[in-house]
Amino acid sequence: MPEAFVLFKTQPAHEREVYLSLMEHTAVAEVHALYGEFDLLVRLSVDNPQNLAQMLMTDFRQIEGVKDTQTLIAVEYGDE
Repeated sequence: MPEAFVLFKTQPAHEREVYLSLMEHTAVAEVHALYGEFDLLVRLSVDNPQNLAQMLMTDFRQIEGVKDTQTLIAVEYGDE
C-alpha cells in the first residue's frame, strides 16, 4: 500500500483548521503539529499511486489555510 509523508505550511493562525480538515480525510493515517519551518506532518496511506497524486493535487492543496506543501513518497527496498 503506497504511503507518503506531507509537510504543510499554513497561513498564520490557520494551523488548527487545517489540522482538523486533514483528520477528516480517509487516507490520512496520522497528523502531527510541528514547530519549525513546517506546521504539520501528515502520513498518508492509499490504495494506489494514482489516488495519491489525485489527493495531493486536488484535495490537500485546496484546503483553506494551506500555504505550501512538500511531499515525501515512501518506498520499500526489494528483497535481496
